[in-house]
Amino acid sequence: MLYSLQLYTVRGPLETDLPGTIARVAGLGYAAVEPYNFVATADALAEALRANGLSAPSGHAPLLRADQDEIFEAARKLGIGTVIDPHVDRARWTTEEDIKATAEALNAAARKGAEYGIRVGYHNHEFELETRVGGRAALEVLAGHLDPEVVLEVDTYWAAVGGEDAAALLRRLGDRVRFIHIKDGPLTKEDKDQVAVGAGKMPVWDVIEAAASVEVGVVELDDFSGDIFDAVADSLTYLKAGKNA
Repeated sequence: MLYSLQLYTVRGPLETDLPGTIARVAGLGYAAVEPYNFVATADALAEALRANGLSAPSGHAPLLRADQDEIFEAARKLGIGTVIDPHVDRARWTTEEDIKATAEALNAAARKGAEYGIRVGYHNHEFELETRVGGRAALEVLAGHLDPEVVLEVDTYWAAVGGEDAAALLRRLGDRVRFIHIKDGPLTKEDKDQVAVGAGKMPVWDVIEAAASVEVGVVELDDFSGDIFDAVADSLTYLKAGKNA
C-alpha cells in the first residue's frame, strides 16, 4: 500500500509557506500527498509537487457544491486521478431518499469526471456510520446506490468513532473502497484528541489487513495539540516499520 499525507493535516504551515511545507513533507519520507480545496492553489502546488518528486493520487474537493469542470481541470493539472468529495451535510443522511439523491449526484459527477479521465469518490465522517437507515449504516446505503465507477475513501477513524468495527466495515464494502484515511486517537469526536498513527486506540494493522482493495492509505490528523510535523513523521515511521516492529 502506498502511504500518502492529507495536506489538510498541515494546513496552517501550507497556507503560510506552500513550497516550504511541501518540501518538508517530502523530506519526512512521504512519496505522495492528498491535496484539499486545490483549485485556488493548483499552479503553485503543481510546481511544488514536481520540485519534490511527490505524486497526488487523490484529492479532496467539494464536487457537489462547486464548479466541477474547474475542479477536474485543476485535478488534471496536479495529476490527481481520483477526486473525492469530503462532506455531504449530516442532515442529508437520515432517509434513503436523501441518500439516493446524494448517490445520483455523485454518479453524475463521475460521468463528468470520466470526460477528464478522472475517477470520483466519497469520504465519510462519523455521522454516516452513526445514522442507521433500514437497519444499515447510511454509508452502506449510499454504496448500494452508487454506480460501480464511484469509489469510497473510508475514514477508518471516523468510522470507529461512529460505532463501527472499521476492519469489518472495509470487508463488507469490499472493492468499492480504494482509499482509506489512517488516523489514530482515543476515539472521541474532539479533533485535538487525535495522535500520531500507532499512539492511540485504533487497531491500525487490523484495518490495513482488511483493506485488500485499497490503493492508497492516507495519513491524516484533523488537529493535534503538539508539533504537527512530529505527528506526521511518527505516523509514517510507524507504518513503514510494519506490524511486527
